[in-house]
Amino acid sequence: MLKAKDIMKTNVLAVAADADIYRAIRIMVENNVTGLPVVDENRMLVGIVTEKDVLRLLYEIEDRPGAVEDFMTRSVVAYGQEDAVTAIAEGLAAHHFRRVPILSDGTLVGIISRKDIVKHIKQQWLTQSASA
Repeated sequence: MLKAKDIMKTNVLAVAADADIYRAIRIMVENNVTGLPVVDENRMLVGIVTEKDVLRLLYEIEDRPGAVEDFMTRSVVAYGQEDAVTAIAEGLAAHHFRRVPILSDGTLVGIISRKDIVKHIKQQWLTQSASA
């Protein structure tokens, strides 16, 4: 059984809840990602902030920038590093998420995106095609 730890990215960009929201937006844009896990000082997951979460800034731009915690989603669907990739794929499809954090005892250790799973499927297909 393929597990999350087998395909997750471990070099995960994250942001603190008290970080400036425009800093988080800059990180997303500069790194071409659509969301960031929000962690505390121990890398414990406390939320996630996505492009969708900050869309309301278009109408609320003020002199006061605001913190990530003012925009983030607090109830986050996450998976453990031992969870089956098939379960993660089903969760991504069911909830229309683009990515999910991967945890070990509540600590952020990785992330899996839909693109990561699609790449794995492609690699499996290429391997099977080459051996046929």
